[in-house]
Amino acid sequence: MKSRLIKAQNQRVERISTSTLVIGIDIAKEKHAAQAINFRGIVLTNRSIMFSNDHVGFEHLISNIRKLQKMHNLNDVVVGMESTGHYWFNIANWLMKQGVSVVLVNPMTTKRNKENRDNSPSKNDPKDALVIADAVSRGFYTPFSPKEEAFRRLRVIVTNREHWVVKSGRIKNRIHRWLDIRFPEYRQAFEDIFSPRSLATLRRFPAPSDVLQLTPEQMVQTWGVYMARPGGVRGRNKATQLQTLARHSVGDATALEEDKWELRHLIEEYERICHIIDEADEIIEKLLPEIPCSDLVRSAGVSVPATAAIFAFGGDLRKLSHGNQLLRKAGLNLAERSSGKYKGHIKLTKRGNSLLRKHLYFSVFHLLSHNRAFQALHAHNIEVKRMTKMQSMMKLIGKLARMLVAMAREGQTFSADKTQPPLAA
Repeated sequence: MKSRLIKAQNQRVERISTSTLVIGIDIAKEKHAAQAINFRGIVLTNRSIMFSNDHVGFEHLISNIRKLQKMHNLNDVVVGMESTGHYWFNIANWLMKQGVSVVLVNPMTTKRNKENRDNSPSKNDPKDALVIADAVSRGFYTPFSPKEEAFRRLRVIVTNREHWVVKSGRIKNRIHRWLDIRFPEYRQAFEDIFSPRSLATLRRFPAPSDVLQLTPEQMVQTWGVYMARPGGVRGRNKATQLQTLARHSVGDATALEEDKWELRHLIEEYERICHIIDEADEIIEKLLPEIPCSDLVRSAGVSVPATAAIFAFGGDLRKLSHGNQLLRKAGLNLAERSSGKYKGHIKLTKRGNSLLRKHLYFSVFHLLSHNRAFQALHAHNIEVKRMTKMQSMMKLIGKLARMLVAMAREGQTFSADKTQPPLAA
């Protein structure tokens, strides 16, 4: 694995030759700054090239690039920029359409090399552009290659879905807070406060004083507006239980009407967001058949949102040579800090896509609840190898990543038998 990484790094450096013009761009919202150097790191411009984030500015940049190529007799050009935020998307795609090679520099590389040029911690756009160009000239970059349309569409919908999932979580927390203050005993009646019966209760009689104004029969009748089968033994028992809890509630009743106004809007917002997430899931379901090998990943028991995230941020798994590459994209590769006699702890780098990392973790968490092969591996790690539960989880995430890449490359569905050999070792 190490030899492959060294070979890949050497191939990157070979792209920067004596005839290459290297451009570093510091990306901003309205105006970008660019610096030009040759393969030795010598600056070729008296002043940085400032250009606006529009078509006129892009034309100004390409015009200056062509002039510099002609002036210094440089046939090739490589443009580097940091892969942060979203303002770099348009300029990167536009340059690719012009036939210009675009590469991406890790922001941590820029940060750590900022003082190499002038031994100063100063920061400005032209200097940042020069640091980026230096990193490119030394081969510290990743080639930018736009994904196929299906992958790009999947990435957009997965990213947007996550926005609403996070927002849904915040709304849930506010509803939990409301109940903690106004009706703390409520969870004794409803383990899931976002079930249909519970939401109907919060909508119509959320406070203890509201519950006590109704009879159990009236409560069941009110639930019938929102539920197909509100009554029966379970419904009557739930209504009676709520009445008992309401009589002995210690919830605060000060400014209750104003707080009920907030709760009503929180529930409306929660249901609206749930509808948006459901729409996103429907779009994902329609897109996944267009993604190669998505059915193979699903065969392992990975959920639809997790499958979408793996392909959205991991790319085409068939193009990965090893599962460890998927782990690196998620920031789940290991790092150790040691020096001399000091040996530091091995930790996850977490320098990768956090959403991919989240879905790989929850995929294993989900598999451990219903997949016997993963349950057996987890038990083996804990009982035989004496790992903690979290150590076992991390090891299984690595196994899942390697398994998914292998399945995609070989075109095979999940097989529980292939997870058994490590147990016999």
